[in-house]
Amino acid sequence: MSATRPPQAFRIPPLTTQRLMIAILFVLLFAMAVRAPVDTDTWWHLRSGDLILSQHSVPQTDPFSLTRGGQPWIDQSWLSQIVMVAFYRGFGGTGQPGDGGSVGLAIYTALLATAGMVFVFLMCEGNVYLRAFVAVLSATTAAVFWSPRPQMMSFLLSTIVLYLLYLHKRKRIDRLWLIPPLMILWVNLHSGFAIGFIFLFGSIAGEVLGNIFNRSDPNVVSWVDIRKLVLVTVIAAAMLVINPYTTQMLTYPFKTAGIGALQQSIQEWQSPNFHGVETWPFLVMLFGILAAAGLSKRGLDWTDLILTCGTAFMALIWQRNFAVFAVVAAPVLARHLDALLENAGLRLAKSRPPRGTLAALNWVILGIVIVGALFKVFVAVNPRTVTQAQTDILPVRAVHYLNLNNPPGPLFNTYNWGGFLMFAAPAYPVFVDGRTDLYDDAILTEWRAAITGNNWQHTFDLYGIRLVVIEQNAPLAVILRGDPAWRESYKDDQAAVFEKVAT
Repeated sequence: MSATRPPQAFRIPPLTTQRLMIAILFVLLFAMAVRAPVDTDTWWHLRSGDLILSQHSVPQTDPFSLTRGGQPWIDQSWLSQIVMVAFYRGFGGTGQPGDGGSVGLAIYTALLATAGMVFVFLMCEGNVYLRAFVAVLSATTAAVFWSPRPQMMSFLLSTIVLYLLYLHKRKRIDRLWLIPPLMILWVNLHSGFAIGFIFLFGSIAGEVLGNIFNRSDPNVVSWVDIRKLVLVTVIAAAMLVINPYTTQMLTYPFKTAGIGALQQSIQEWQSPNFHGVETWPFLVMLFGILAAAGLSKRGLDWTDLILTCGTAFMALIWQRNFAVFAVVAAPVLARHLDALLENAGLRLAKSRPPRGTLAALNWVILGIVIVGALFKVFVAVNPRTVTQAQTDILPVRAVHYLNLNNPPGPLFNTYNWGGFLMFAAPAYPVFVDGRTDLYDDAILTEWRAAITGNNWQHTFDLYGIRLVVIEQNAPLAVILRGDPAWRESYKDDQAAVFEKVAT
């Protein structure tokens, strides 16, 4: 008879220094990405998601606005909106400031941001400390525009597409067949699918130039693989019609980028203001690549050059593209910093797995970091903290007045609050909100003129405006206070509500 082996006791795997560093990195990145939901666009996405779930269909016309009601509307983020509603309602969202839904939205943002940074980290070269440094710098650059909006889906999917291209070029692992189904998903989640094609076209152009000018580089993709990349791109483009709006989505990103009022009124569509410290990580990454590529002996790959320069140009034109640049630039920066360290003879010796007290100490350190991160998350999503943050930025008190007193409309509102008014005061169709593609230059220019006090009487007469919710110090607010046909029925340190006097 053969002797039976006694069952082995469960053993916790050794937490090596590298594993500890990686675990700490992503725990901290998750904690950094958790923030109170105060973006006004978040709320119109929730309103739309609620409508889709209640009607079991994706809207084809606008049901929410005064100025475009009943007109054709492409709800390009419909699938993301359903996901957002699931997080919001699943965590107890009731429409009240600081409710449990705010926690759900914060977790939605943090999960997508952290998942995206996993792929960025995987693309970086060098020792764990170098990769962690670059990942943190990349996250800090991108985090300026991390918020509970569908664009977080584009952030994650952009990192996945870039990672598939990285595997194909750097590791000779062909997973390009995943890109077409990813594009089907992406075109239904967010119009940022154009980013994926920027990566694809940039990679094709870079590899063609690499074959022409630098064929000796072992990382240059062969002509056969370039043809495969072109074929995948064509198939992926064909897949874009699989959405509720079919071929209309093919030109949607160009329509949005072509709206002139975006550059005039919306900060994220403007060039970055480098006097603000939040833009400095972008500069560090940009100048860091220039310095590292110049000092290291590793030549700058053509694909890296095209993608880095292209996304840097996009970020300098529209600062909302900081995140796109951060995703592309991180692996490039890591490669050249690693080459620079290698040239200088700076290599870390391979460490032995920790044992005994040292192994236990690593787990203690990780536990302390996790507890600290949980505390940060708790502070960020504490109902009192979230309520205060939302009250400071959104017209929470003015909306309470509207819902309590029900003054008659139609409503004229400031652009910045349109999304929140749509969600929190649903009885009032909004004049404008964050759906710039719906309103286009015509309505946005009309709104901009009125809010600054120009030709506002004509606009108000045209739409029969009887109710105004705007910033209390807006030029139009000053004018209405001096007009006997209007009375200021509510005011706080943030918002003012004006009602037309009955005649």
